[in-house]
Amino acid sequence: MTRKKILLVIVEGPSDETALGYALSQVYDREQVYIQVVHGDITTKDRVSASNIVTMVGNEVKKFLDNNPFKASDFKGIIHIVDMDGAFAPDEVIIDDPECDKCSYSDTEIRADSVDRIKKRNAQKREALFRLIGTGKVRAIPYRVYYVSCNMDHVLYDKRNSTDEEKETDAYDFAARYKGNVEGFLHFMCESEFSVNEEYKDSWKYIETERHSLERHSNLCVCLREEKDRIEKQSMKTAEGDE
Repeated sequence: MTRKKILLVIVEGPSDETALGYALSQVYDREQVYIQVVHGDITTKDRVSASNIVTMVGNEVKKFLDNNPFKASDFKGIIHIVDMDGAFAPDEVIIDDPECDKCSYSDTEIRADSVDRIKKRNAQKREALFRLIGTGKVRAIPYRVYYVSCNMDHVLYDKRNSTDEEKETDAYDFAARYKGNVEGFLHFMCESEFSVNEEYKDSWKYIETERHSLERHSNLCVCLREEKDRIEKQSMKTAEGDE
């Protein structure tokens, strides 16, 4: 029997893990792939830069390996899902608002109590992402990075600026909605208005332009297309067998 391969999924927060963990585990063939989700907002950590971002991602992978007896050949790959947070939007959309102790996002602007801080954060995130987009492997494991814009809540629930409590509630509701409904989940991720169904690098060129990184878009469908096609073919064969 072929040994299962591990697909390591890196998301930014615990509610993201709750929302996507089970849904993704239904997408991949359970006889061949084991989904493991970890979380950490790597691209905006202090002192992250284009020169060390791959190492920083590798450190997250190492934490997983330190607690599990696996080697690089045991992995199918690494899927890294990142929030855009308007990182590619022009600086002029960042509005000074002393009342905003946290950033507030809309399709047209970012409101924050420190314009300079957000400009610096966005520049750091852009540089890190440019490096990651061109990175094919991390610690000898196939790697690709995908985006949810403006953030995961925006894509999955069409909500921005949620509280931690709202994030948690929405995540559990989302997981419950698609439990046992892999076709529904794949249709939602791959055929919604927010789905950027381009080739991998072209999908990144799209989010880098204009104010798209503030708007509701995701290229996660690029990574799910192969499995979506496999599941649809299986369903067709099953239907033909039932006739």
